[in-house]
Amino acid sequence: MNLNTLKPLGFACLMALGLAACGGGDKGASGQAGGAASGAAPATKTGNTLDKIKSSGTIVLGYRDASIPFSYIADNPNQPIGYAHDLQLKVVEAVKKQLNMPELKVRYNLVTSQNRIPLVVNGTVDFECGSTTNNVERQKQVQFSNNFFVVGTRLLVDKASGIKDFADLKGKPVVTTSGTTSERLLKEYNDKNKAGMNIISAKDHGEAFLMLQNGRAQAFMMDDVLLAGARAKSADPAKWEIVGTPMSYENYGCMMRKDDPEFQKVVNDAMNAVFKSDEINTMYAQWFEKPIPPKNVNMEFPMSDKMKEIIANPNDKAADQ
Repeated sequence: MNLNTLKPLGFACLMALGLAACGGGDKGASGQAGGAASGAAPATKTGNTLDKIKSSGTIVLGYRDASIPFSYIADNPNQPIGYAHDLQLKVVEAVKKQLNMPELKVRYNLVTSQNRIPLVVNGTVDFECGSTTNNVERQKQVQFSNNFFVVGTRLLVDKASGIKDFADLKGKPVVTTSGTTSERLLKEYNDKNKAGMNIISAKDHGEAFLMLQNGRAQAFMMDDVLLAGARAKSADPAKWEIVGTPMSYENYGCMMRKDDPEFQKVVNDAMNAVFKSDEINTMYAQWFEKPIPPKNVNMEFPMSDKMKEIIANPNDKAADQ
């Protein structure tokens, strides 16, 4: 959500639920993930991303290591996979064609909920596509692509807990991920309703789900698709359920630097081409309705009507506009 980001969107707690890992990993020219993003030297800001890519011969992709099934690490520690990552690779192919650079190198840089926006803004990352919510506040800092997913903010709980909605959290410990929309919404709800919740802000989705599993928290609030991912990846998926009336609906989009219409057009044209073809249905089914790595668990997250709407009518509008 960070929705404030049916991966291609979770389990990490579905896979961690799209739990975003902290610490960045910079993928070297060899294409392997490594190094901490937080320690990466800021890149020089540039107004034209295509010129930057052409000059360096490399495009730098921001990725998440636990935002299942959108962008995450499974069997190969050096290669992110997922629904959002597949869309990201479509953009890479479009950039290669636009620049007539078929041998363009791809370098990966791990991002977290906390550092993803700064790393895009300062030029360390050219293009981030994971589980980032497109909202008005973030649009002041970065440019978003057309939206590629719609989620609702809900709760993951133990089926035996008796918790069915946010009102049942009064006086209970609840975990969410630091730097996300869910964190802001939960704190606002707690204050407004004097619910007396003990809100725990985990560093990433994986840590948040772990706190739920070990009993430090009674509920984990996050985007429903990421919760589905966490549940699916768990040792006992049947133990957990997603409950609660969505506190908000949010759109996921890919991030790039502002004031760069040329690059934005390449990004959106590449994504819209997928939306207009049957390929989008194949991609969606692959990540949300079929077994996925690493545990071959099915998220069982059919395409929603809201999702079908953004495919039929692509736009980069924030959910809170």
